[in-house]
Amino acid sequence: MKEITVEQLQTIKNPIIIDVRSPIEFKDGSIPEAINIPLFTDEEREVIGTIYKHEGQAAAKWRAMEFVSPKIPSLLQQIKAAMSNREELVIHCWRGGMRSKAVVTFLEFAGIYAMRLDGGYKAYRQYILKQIPTMFPDKAIVLHGLTGVGKTEVLKKLKSLGYPTLDLEEMAAHRGSIFGTIGLGEGHNQKIFDSLLYKGLGEIQGATHFVMEAESKRIGKAVQPEELMDKKMKGINIYIHTPLQQRVKQLVNEYVLPYQNEPWYHEQISLGIEKVLRRIKNNDIKAALIQSLENKDYQVVISILLEHYYDPRYDHATLEYDGNFIDIYADDFYDASRKVMAEVDKLMIKKKKIVEGQI
Repeated sequence: MKEITVEQLQTIKNPIIIDVRSPIEFKDGSIPEAINIPLFTDEEREVIGTIYKHEGQAAAKWRAMEFVSPKIPSLLQQIKAAMSNREELVIHCWRGGMRSKAVVTFLEFAGIYAMRLDGGYKAYRQYILKQIPTMFPDKAIVLHGLTGVGKTEVLKKLKSLGYPTLDLEEMAAHRGSIFGTIGLGEGHNQKIFDSLLYKGLGEIQGATHFVMEAESKRIGKAVQPEELMDKKMKGINIYIHTPLQQRVKQLVNEYVLPYQNEPWYHEQISLGIEKVLRRIKNNDIKAALIQSLENKDYQVVISILLEHYYDPRYDHATLEYDGNFIDIYADDFYDASRKVMAEVDKLMIKKKKIVEGQI
């Protein structure tokens, strides 16, 4: 039975990683792109744990065997189907213990070669937390702009064109606001965020710079590492300006049109508005917001939120950043993308000349 370390796993190109932990463990945190084929269900794992606690290891192992035995053919078939003609198969559990050993043994009996990850998911998490602080490129280019200017869309456009980017909202599965989880589920926890951040940093290794949004330290359930916050606060700042009407249109396209007919939508928006109402002092504005919400006139809701809630708060936050801001005035996020790319290219050309001693 071959064991590999987490460090060795990083050198394998396009491995098939099978996580044999229970679904609840996998949901709590996993290696990106790992496939969950659990040895035990959540309920079975709980039963085994209870037996271990009250009757000891031998009794728990026997019950585990009873649970697993009927599943072996199906389990192996699922793993075989996941391989897709790729040969590098890696099996892991929580600490590289009995579950992964058992599955690798079953696979060997069936003529399928697999490696076992030494230390399991626990070792992987310890490894990435140690590596992340050392992986950031030298300089951050930070995108600022009032809510609705399309910063995320600009970031995604840049990434599609090969620019080094970190999309922290995507990693957190949260848009970084009161309404941040609309259409995105419950958001990612810290473990999942860290795994995706490590993966994202791996994709931009060798870059001298990277582009990111001016996110708060906490994005939904996840918190950015201090090293990233330091890069952000000392980065090169680009401030995107687009007209209010365009910003409303952008937010309607993002937050309303895809979801407004879903049964949960109005209630979720209403819960967010409740939080906003506590922070708005003007009673006339409160009344207008409540009325437009009751009418399900979400375009008006968004207009009021921008002018009387989000905009006044945003400009204050920019005072925390070092250095000057490069202002970009754009008609929409397509226009903004082109102008941001031009600024990034200029910055990089200047940096290259400095490094080469031409400036």
